Amino acid sequence: MSLCKSYGKDKVIFATKEDHATPSKVELPDSEPRPGLILENGDINWNCPCLGGMAIGPCGNEFREAFSCFHYSQAQPKGSECYEAFSTMNECMRNYPGVYKQNLNEDEEDDNGAGVASMIADEGEEEDDVDDVPVKAESESNAVATKAK
Repeated sequence: MSLCKSYGKDKVIFATKEDHATPSKVELPDSEPRPGLILENGDINWNCPCLGGMAIGPCGNEFREAFSCFHYSQAQPKGSECYEAFSTMNECMRNYPGVYKQNLNEDEEDDNGAGVASMIADEGEEEDDVDDVPVKAESESNAVATKAK
């Protein structure tokens, strides 16, 4: 026989071997499948965590316009008529480098600087973030290392 004790907001249950010997009679309800990016009716799920908050950020409207254009595109190649929408989104992202650059750095590592993300990061850098330290060429650093030995 189990024993229950309450300590303020906490409730402690001591179970015996007999309590654990009988199978549980609790039945859990079937879980509903979580919707992904595209809902069953073909609409875009703007609340999908896979979008990383892009749909609600400072350029959320521009992102939704560009993404919707691409998703519903019938053109060949797909999305070819969406250039203007993506350009508008790109321009908006350049205006908020502090918000979008954090995600852009991860993209640069994945695709070695290719794509829209790297363009925004490269063109959207503010001068205050750049150090004025001269960078030595590889041959110069080797020469210095050789002389130091």
